[in-house]
Parts: sequence; structure tokens; C-alpha cells
Amino acid sequence: MADRPARLSDVHQLAAAMPHTRRIEGPKGNPIYQVGGKSFVFFRTPQPDAADPDTGERYFDVIMIWVESESDKLALVEDPQSPFFTTDRFDEHPSVLIRASRLGEISRTELAELIQDAWLSRASKRRASEWLAAHRP
Repeated sequence: MADRPARLSDVHQLAAAMPHTRRIEGPKGNPIYQVGGKSFVFFRTPQPDAADPDTGERYFDVIMIWVESESDKLALVEDPQSPFFTTDRFDEHPSVLIRASRLGEISRTELAELIQDAWLSRASKRRASEWLAAHRP
């Protein structure tokens, strides 16, 4: 199958497909995907740190995805054209933010790798090792 732009439905499908994943609802009904009680994909509610710079209107479609390290985070957010971003609130937090409205700027394959890496960063060492042994050469 040829790769295609990522979609919001892919976030849900890919996160839910990871083993030992549980989807819970946040306090405002926002989906949160967890492994071993640790979030790895988190749909944020509108917050003051992520807003339109011109209107101040809070973004309603921000997805937080965990990353393995600060260098992984920087690699995703350094390019101003990248759909990934961070805010001061997330300084030194191992995650990147992306608006659902900009998911199409990355491929489904890139999204899958990002979500798999997010899961690996939060799963237990045993679960991560088992998954890697089964899915990566």
C-alpha cells in the first residue's frame, strides 16, 4: 500500500493497536492512550499555552505525543515549517505537540513510527523488548 498523508483516525487506530494499550477519557472527555498506566498519546483540551498568535483563540485540536529524549523532541520542533511544536509549559517535558489539522503534513508511516516510539518510551522494559523483538530487525 502506498503511503498517504496521516489522518486523525490514524492516531486513534495506531495508538489503540499497540499492545497493552488502554484508552481512557480525560476529565473533559478527551481521549488518552496509556500503557501500564502511563500516557503516550494525549488529546489536550484547549489551553492558554497553545493559541492562535493573531486572535489568541485556543487551539482545540492539540495532540501531545511522548518522545524518547530531548534530542528527539528538538529534531521534530526545530524546523519552523514542521507541524510539530512545543510551548514553554513543556520545556524539558519529553513530548511534542501537533494540531490534528496539520496531521496531513506528515505521512501515515511517519505517524506510525512516532506513535510506536511514544509507546516504547512509556512501556515497561520487558514489554518494549518483546515488542521490538517481534517488530524490528
